[in-house]
Amino acid sequence: MKIPSFKTEQWMNQYEGRAVYNMTDTCVSPLTYQELLSFDSSHLLSSMKLDYGSITGDVQCKQEICKLYQTGTVENITTAHGCLQANEMVMETLLEPDDCIIAYTPSYQQFTDLPRSIGCRVIELPLYEDDQWQPKIEDLKQAFQHRIKMVILNNPNNPTGTVFSPEYVTALISLAKQNSTYILTDEVYRDPSIPSISDLYDRGISTSSLSKLFSLAGLRFGWVKGPQEVIDAINVRRDYSIISTGPLIDTLSLFALQHQEDLLKRSDILLSRNKEVVRRWLNQNPQFSLVMPQAGTVSFLKYESSLSSETAAIELLQQNGVFYVPGSCFQCESHLRLGLTSAPEQFQKGLALTAEYFH
Repeated sequence: MKIPSFKTEQWMNQYEGRAVYNMTDTCVSPLTYQELLSFDSSHLLSSMKLDYGSITGDVQCKQEICKLYQTGTVENITTAHGCLQANEMVMETLLEPDDCIIAYTPSYQQFTDLPRSIGCRVIELPLYEDDQWQPKIEDLKQAFQHRIKMVILNNPNNPTGTVFSPEYVTALISLAKQNSTYILTDEVYRDPSIPSISDLYDRGISTSSLSKLFSLAGLRFGWVKGPQEVIDAINVRRDYSIISTGPLIDTLSLFALQHQEDLLKRSDILLSRNKEVVRRWLNQNPQFSLVMPQAGTVSFLKYESSLSSETAAIELLQQNGVFYVPGSCFQCESHLRLGLTSAPEQFQKGLALTAEYFH
């Protein structure tokens, strides 16, 4: 099965270790292991047996995950090693060669190239920057003239921060119902105020993890929520690749999920502060523009320069230690992915150095 290099991940693998000011991280300031252990009030870790644990995920963990949604039970959830694997398990379970799927651009490369590696035909619908990075319903209707097996998106979007409008989601669900189409939505940047596709549509499949808003990317704990027949099919297939997430990861994840409100509030405070920093900086530096994201941890910074995004990203890192993922990784030049997750003082300094470079 041939598949191209994952541009964003390869870029981060190659360059992130040199960052002094990481301006592109998608995960809110990570918790330390000691901070996470402070949630272990019942001392569960000390008596935990390091066997395989519950194969499809700890029941208590699943019960806490259910609190992030409006519908469903533990039977509608299975666990994975991060949201990336959760997406992969859904696609590899449901998609077959010659299936036709819809994805969006700019967006996460996994949503287009993994289906292509399976042998699917991929129709890419653009997000329009001049319309707040929203897609157009007309494009969607045109695409549904084909027999669509699955629509794949992330909401909020990476890299733009787009939250798909209620009108668009309603139109998407209507078309999907008429065609028995699955909607797979990577909701790793979603906070509970944004409706989940798995609550809105009976063939909606939501994936997420503790990586972004929960500040625990290192746990590699994710999940799928969807129709029980889909979850059952994934659980049959996952025996060939994952077996279980394991009791250590499940238990540490349980601590976080039991304190989900506190962790989400912590992230919201930091993200709100950095958004205000960006607003002030944009007012002072009109050569940059940004569609401020409604939710999530990422945005897509546009600059006025003839420099390629790759050249700008490399020189910013070499000269100032400022690290970005270039827009070229998302097939969109004159942009840099701007994460909103750094400590505000570091974040402000990184923006100042960015403006100085482009001056």
